[in-house]
Amino acid sequence: MTVQGAEAGKVEEGLRYGPPGDRAVHLCIDMQRLFDKGSEWAVDWMREVLPNVCQVVEMFPARTIFTRFIPPESLDHAPGAWRRYYEKWPQMLRQNLDPDWLRLLPELEIHLPTARVFDKAVYSPWMDGRLHPMLQQDRVDTLIVTGGETDICLLAAVIGAVDLGYRVIVVSDAVCSSTDDTHDAAMEMYAKRFGQQIEMIPTNRLIAAMV
Repeated sequence: MTVQGAEAGKVEEGLRYGPPGDRAVHLCIDMQRLFDKGSEWAVDWMREVLPNVCQVVEMFPARTIFTRFIPPESLDHAPGAWRRYYEKWPQMLRQNLDPDWLRLLPELEIHLPTARVFDKAVYSPWMDGRLHPMLQQDRVDTLIVTGGETDICLLAAVIGAVDLGYRVIVVSDAVCSSTDDTHDAAMEMYAKRFGQQIEMIPTNRLIAAMV
């Protein structure tokens, strides 16, 4: 399978507003060893979409930003309901975690430092207020989004980008989740509820549009 879930092919795909221009950035969400095989948080589909993510990075590595999800050092650093969350996953606190788990997948890490890394402590990359000004300084108006999970961190990134007025292009076969049902539901929501603000296109058609 090249796309996740039985419903993945039923959403409308295409670049309704033409190819992305030179003010586009590729925002790759949380493709880390933390979610690779062997982790308590493993996303099995991540390895399936990785070749497509790599193709997108290779199109414009200097315009790629990799986000990384960084858990707190200890429970004392987990605010509010996040404390309850990490009480369930204490092995994911940094004091209990091998730092290598926080690194990007090796296939993506090779693109550093040409590509950039943006660390975040929560699902959304927008919450601490650093990313939007950084993108605005570079006059970015379009985000090409890959990574995971479709229904958690990627969802938070996409909705925040919509609120901030970015054109959002989700690469439909370069995103993934640990569950098919909620992945498919999120993809359908992107297509049907955010049709004017979110476009979806598979990797091969994106590459063709950029040539």
